Amino acid sequence: MKRRNFIKLTSTASVLSLLPTEVFALFQSAGMSTCPDINGKKIVLIQLAGANDGINTVVPLNQYDTYAALRPTIKLDNTGVNSVINLDSTLALENQVGLHPSLVGFKSLYDSGLMRLVQGVGYPSQDKSHFKSTDLWLTGGDGTQANNFLDSGWIGRFLENYYANFLTANFPLGIQLGSSENSLGFHGEVEHGMSLNINGQDPSGFYSVVNGLGGPAPSVIPDSEYGDLIQFILANDTSTNTYAQTISAAFNAGTNSVTYENTGLSNQLKTVARFISGGLQTKVYLVKIGGFDTHNLQVADTTTPHLGKHADLMTEISAAVSSFITDLNNQSVGSDVIAVTFSEFGRKAGENGGLGTDHGEIAPMFVFGSSVTPGVSGTNINLSEAVSTNNFQVQTVQHDYRRVFATILQDWLGAGNAVLDLTFYDNTNATGFAGNKVDQLINSANTIPPSCYSDGALSSAAFNTEEEIIVYSNPKSETFSIHALQNINAVSIYSIDGRFMGKFTNPLSTNNYSIPVNQLSVGIYTLVINTNQGNFPKKIIVRR
Repeated sequence: MKRRNFIKLTSTASVLSLLPTEVFALFQSAGMSTCPDINGKKIVLIQLAGANDGINTVVPLNQYDTYAALRPTIKLDNTGVNSVINLDSTLALENQVGLHPSLVGFKSLYDSGLMRLVQGVGYPSQDKSHFKSTDLWLTGGDGTQANNFLDSGWIGRFLENYYANFLTANFPLGIQLGSSENSLGFHGEVEHGMSLNINGQDPSGFYSVVNGLGGPAPSVIPDSEYGDLIQFILANDTSTNTYAQTISAAFNAGTNSVTYENTGLSNQLKTVARFISGGLQTKVYLVKIGGFDTHNLQVADTTTPHLGKHADLMTEISAAVSSFITDLNNQSVGSDVIAVTFSEFGRKAGENGGLGTDHGEIAPMFVFGSSVTPGVSGTNINLSEAVSTNNFQVQTVQHDYRRVFATILQDWLGAGNAVLDLTFYDNTNATGFAGNKVDQLINSANTIPPSCYSDGALSSAAFNTEEEIIVYSNPKSETFSIHALQNINAVSIYSIDGRFMGKFTNPLSTNNYSIPVNQLSVGIYTLVINTNQGNFPKKIIVRR
């Protein structure tokens, strides 16, 4: 399947003003329900490569004695100036946790209502290989036979389905930083050029760097397999150059409102914040920090367990994420961004004798942003599971990682169940991710209601000419009439820039609608007509 099979394009050249506030009241009285605007929303994925030790990151305070017995030389203190930080003393005692002493930035974000902790995250049949488990997290798989060998990424599958109408946009749907290797997570089932890896590049000069690569294109393309390959390369080169111009422009237009630490992760997030500030419409960012494979010398020594390799990593992510979220909120773009940490697996509850920890199973995730509900999802892990017969593992998965991501994709971005099923290969229904989401992960004020779920976000170029659906009179200044050969369930309206305006749900009859537009600004809009056969976009022109 080619990219052109996803969408049909028409050129447009109209600039619209936004829908006036009073128009919403008019549409609601006509049966139109308003839905949140998802057009500018973004996700930032923060990969903690190497398997973060979740138990020294989030210490279960109600089981401190058990924890100390399992980790006699690397345990963090629960009293004194260098003790763990009680995340929330208002929680029930059995659910109180102590953050690593270096996570002062996380504590500040939590207290400001900008962080949620998700306990006990993992997947069935944990694979403790770094490479395989990382691949599973990125492909949407698990250790079972049915989902162990996926060859495309869940991020890519989500982008190519939900944002299919953006596939020819002048910005990449995904951007990766922090690694020279392209992430499998962005590799779609069909589309493979949706993301861009700009590791090691100066974004401000990215366009000039890319534009200077190679020589002039051949003037004649042979009609052969060789010619097809040349055409493919030229198309990719054109796409990359287009992306580069947009990226450079956004970087130059953006700014940072805080001073970041000079670390690898801080510099990546600093760049992402500047992209967002500069108006880049990329939907998913992936940043990366390594070094979490702490088999040896996880702590400096037994007398200073709050220092050492793991403490340094905690300090870096705490400062970087805190600066990033503060930066976005200072610039009034924080409500458009949710950031999420993930790591391929956790580590054993029992230490290994080398001041370190070996490969384990479950671990916590952190979710950040002004759109999340602060608090804790789940209960403290049960350290009594960690015994010699199971090699000191804690194994109970409270939250499948796919549930966490599926909750964000649906409750925050509005993706319908069909999109989630394509993203996670029907595991949303098979294991209940769509119907059994992470409770209260997204703040209720920012949660997309089920009536607004969509199987595809609409770009300004997504117009269709389905003959079985007729829209008349067009152009029009007062009302538009819609007739279809099949039942119409609902009609949504979008501006030319993809801004969602609302939804009509009151038909004149099962296959006829009348849409009032007398208070819309002059210009081009798109009606998305939902039938039992799918969604059908139709271009309309409002004139006076």
